[in-house]
Parts: sequence; C-alpha cells; structure tokens
Amino acid sequence: MANNLLHNEPEILVKIAGGDQLAFNLLFKHYHIYVHSFSRKITHSDNLAVEIVQDIFLKIWLGREKLGHIDSFGAYLNRLVRNHCFNVLRQLAQETKSSAIHLKFATDVDHSTVQQLDYKETESILNEAIEMLSPQQRMVYMLCHQQGHKYEEAAEKMNISHQTVHAYMKDALRKIREHFKKHSVEYSLFITVLFK
Repeated sequence: MANNLLHNEPEILVKIAGGDQLAFNLLFKHYHIYVHSFSRKITHSDNLAVEIVQDIFLKIWLGREKLGHIDSFGAYLNRLVRNHCFNVLRQLAQETKSSAIHLKFATDVDHSTVQQLDYKETESILNEAIEMLSPQQRMVYMLCHQQGHKYEEAAEKMNISHQTVHAYMKDALRKIREHFKKHSVEYSLFITVLFK
C-alpha cells in the first residue's frame, strides 16, 4: 500500500482540492513511481503501467474536490490504481477475445485470389494511413507498434517525454482507425493487417 506519506500531505491535498497545480505536482512526484510499480505488478506490462499512471493522476486532478475529505490518501490511491488496472485488463481481455474471433475467421476462410487481393488492398490502406500521420506520430507508431519499443525507449530516441509519446500513439491509432472506416474495410482484415 502507498503508506509513505508526503510531508504535510493533508495540507497539500486541501490545496489540490482548491486547484493548486504546484501542490498537485508535488503529489505526482511523490507517488508516480509507486503507481507505476503497482500497475506493472498487476498488468505485467510496462507500457500499460505508463498509461495507467497518466490515467490515475488525471482522475485525481479531475476529482480533486473530494481530496480534502479523504482520511487516508494512501488507501484511496491504492484502491483507485487496483480498480483501474482491473478495468483495463478486463477491457483488453474483451478486445483480445473479439480480435481472436476475427483472426480465426481470417485464418480459417479459403485463401482465394480475391481474399489475397483484399488483404493487399487493406495493407495498402494501412500504409496510406501511416503516411498521412504527422512525422512525430509516424515515428512513434513505427518505434512502438512496429518495432516493439517501450514508450520510454521511444521517448529517449526522440528526445521527448513518455507522456508525449503516449499522446502521439493515441492520435496515430485514432487516425488509422478513421482512415480504415473511411474506406469501409472489413474489421477482420483491419485486425489481421494491423497486428500482423
């Protein structure tokens, strides 16, 4: 549990509840390593843990009004992280199950000339979408999604923060999905190409 209290923590929580960003920065600096470590322990994923850290502190800031009435911030943070991790894992499990169904369909169907052409066309659409990304989004997508680098590794290579890497990746995937929708591509083919 996050029981290593921040100095003058009750006072800092009251300040955050009032919108004090400097106080919030102190809270973040004190607890972000714990949140990352706890999240990684639950999810077994460094990239997910990085995203969860951002999600958790965004939730804390957006719900800051309640901080002045919390008796134990450590217990509150512990519960918040655990619940969010399980929600993320539950969502990923649902997405993986859906993807597996579509991938099984794509694998089991007869590989006719038409289907091969469909696949090539879909891959071409993906390449088009990648080319339409901004240079920074394209670099993050290639480093993290295609080459398998962690967000922190990509951040170091690009000399930017891992928060910026996360933002670029979210925007890149959103634009790619929108490009596929624009071309009315079958979801099974989209999954097959995107996660090949």
